[in-house]
Amino acid sequence: MAEGRTSREGSGAGTPAERGPDAGDRTLRALGLDGVPREEPLLYPGAWPRESGVLHGDRLLPPDRLTYEDRTPVLAIGSNASPGQLRHKMAEFGIESPLPMVRSRVTGLDVGVSAHVSRMGYVSASPVSAPGTVRELFLLWLDAEQLAVIDASEGVSMASGNFDRAWLPAPDVRVEPGDGTVLRGAYAYVNRHGVLRDGTGAPRRHPGAQRPLITDLLRGSARLRELFGTTPEEFCARARADRRLCERGTRLFAQEERVTASGLERYVGSGRTPDDALPPPTAPMP
Repeated sequence: MAEGRTSREGSGAGTPAERGPDAGDRTLRALGLDGVPREEPLLYPGAWPRESGVLHGDRLLPPDRLTYEDRTPVLAIGSNASPGQLRHKMAEFGIESPLPMVRSRVTGLDVGVSAHVSRMGYVSASPVSAPGTVRELFLLWLDAEQLAVIDASEGVSMASGNFDRAWLPAPDVRVEPGDGTVLRGAYAYVNRHGVLRDGTGAPRRHPGAQRPLITDLLRGSARLRELFGTTPEEFCARARADRRLCERGTRLFAQEERVTASGLERYVGSGRTPDDALPPPTAPMP
């Protein structure tokens, strides 16, 4: 176990990093935001910042504004709100341009559990329709290169990918960056497999940490234990080592009738894209 892993593990979706920076030190390590769930799956979804910032290399700097009309707004539901994970994804493609991350008030969405086992070794978060629900989520303002990287990481262009990028328009989903504006909409990654359901049949809410989620999933299925072992550590290790095993786990969720719709499927393929003739509708709306 890497040093510091226990303290970071389960810092969770929407949970700010607990360690404060040294005076003037804005590096991710000093801010407690350097964990990478892709390398340590039990860290998923990684530590989220306390406030809005601009990810620039290994530093998270204060923003000079909260809306960027020349960029594409994408809601971060899981580890895309983790600066350590974002840095890892961008570094893989040599992308070093600044990436604004704006903590926003979002109405109409909640954070569910993806109905697939990730090859990264975790069970990821997925957005679900939740009219009237208010969450604090991060809004990523991505340039074209950054958007291509995130799309690739979610498998958008792959037939076997797990997510589609969908435009969620206001007022169905209300996004308020905190500068007094309401956006015309934002993109989010909708799971192609659906989401896991709770005991009532409604979408299950992601607990914001892998250990309790995986423990509960294993407890509820003998067949899942046969595939992935009896502990979260075994689950993560086996999933990372075997793509076909992940596919079997994903099919098992459906076979055991653990899956329901996210409620966002109707938006897939119906929204604008950054390649449209007119600029994407990212400008603030009163």
